[in-house]
Amino acid sequence: MAFAVRVARSAPLVLFALWLLAGTVHAQPVRPEAAKEVAVKAAYLYKFAGFVDWPPSAFARPDSPLVIGVAGNDELAGQLEQLVVNRSVGGHPLAVRRLRRGDAPTGLHVLYVGGAGADPGAWSELLAGARGLPLLTVGEAADLPNNMIRFVMVDQHLRFEVALGPVAPSGLKISARLLAAALRVTGAS
Repeated sequence: MAFAVRVARSAPLVLFALWLLAGTVHAQPVRPEAAKEVAVKAAYLYKFAGFVDWPPSAFARPDSPLVIGVAGNDELAGQLEQLVVNRSVGGHPLAVRRLRRGDAPTGLHVLYVGGAGADPGAWSELLAGARGLPLLTVGEAADLPNNMIRFVMVDQHLRFEVALGPVAPSGLKISARLLAAALRVTGAS
């Protein structure tokens, strides 16, 4: 009888502990690979900047920041913001700008658009505004217009493809070393 009373008295405490545990388990990332994938994408975006030459007109001054815009992935933007602190590429300090619908791509040098599940139509205005600008565009969806670099998963490893067609009108020059590291390079169309 004493045992039953102790169990009955501790039941609310046990239920409360289980409720807290369930909340804690639920709040943790479901896929640790997803966090790693975001970190690798951020590193790629940072590294891509070192393998691209922009025309002098792309920067207001020789010491102007190189700005990486991120649209549709706040987690990636946060990771990238941490990565680029106190770093520079080609004498340009790095900066990250989070973009929302309706924002213009002016002042950007690299533009990442959404995840694989992102709606390309949601960013069509942004991408249309990027056409012809000295702006490296990166994404994941195969049907993103003007996309120069596309992330792809191969055997659980993040790789990238390069489409040279949109590069020529932008005035950018992509290093042969970056092209050699690409999974696939498609020619000008």
